Amino acid sequence: MLDSYRHKGMRKKLVDSIRKKGIQDERVLAALDAVPRHYFLDSSFLEFAYDDKPFPIGSGQTISQPYTVAFQSELLAVRPAHKILEIGTGSGYQACVLAEMGAKVFSIERQRKLYLKTKEFLNKLGYNIRLFYGDGAKGVPAFAPFDSILITAAAPEIPESLLTQLKPGGLLVAPIGRGDVQTMIRMRKLENGQFETEEFGDFRFVPMLQNKAND
Repeated sequence: MLDSYRHKGMRKKLVDSIRKKGIQDERVLAALDAVPRHYFLDSSFLEFAYDDKPFPIGSGQTISQPYTVAFQSELLAVRPAHKILEIGTGSGYQACVLAEMGAKVFSIERQRKLYLKTKEFLNKLGYNIRLFYGDGAKGVPAFAPFDSILITAAAPEIPESLLTQLKPGGLLVAPIGRGDVQTMIRMRKLENGQFETEEFGDFRFVPMLQNKAND
């Protein structure tokens, strides 16, 4: 896989544009600069890989807009060695950004074809990301608790099973809403098991699919 000087230059321009949109965490911006987004897209989209836009990746899913990836990553307040559970692996781009920041990433994908494709691809890239095939709403209790949980699809509500897998003091970031537009929220789990919730504006995500895995 080629990451040319041209690709690197395009990536730098993208990162500069995201910085101007308000992302302040330099570790997030450095991770976006380090992960070649064009690796995650079909060859027909290569010329547009560093546009700040989402693109289809098959199975009815998309690779998120880079600004959205940066925004959610910044809300997670990622620190090295943090255990992060991602709900919705998709192309693996968001997971790689988190791994580039030093997080230990556990990611669930419910679309089997996408899971198999992404698992093989991430192995080639060399990122140590634990991938799981199944219903993201159930989380991965065997590896809980997590420092942070990230939901990368629109959820009507936060599944209780995910809340129980979050450490006290941990953060959960998710786009919440049943319509075409969702509200980005961040929930902090308090020591007494209660939650504080903040809202961070409107976004658009594909819906989170629940209840069963899908071939």
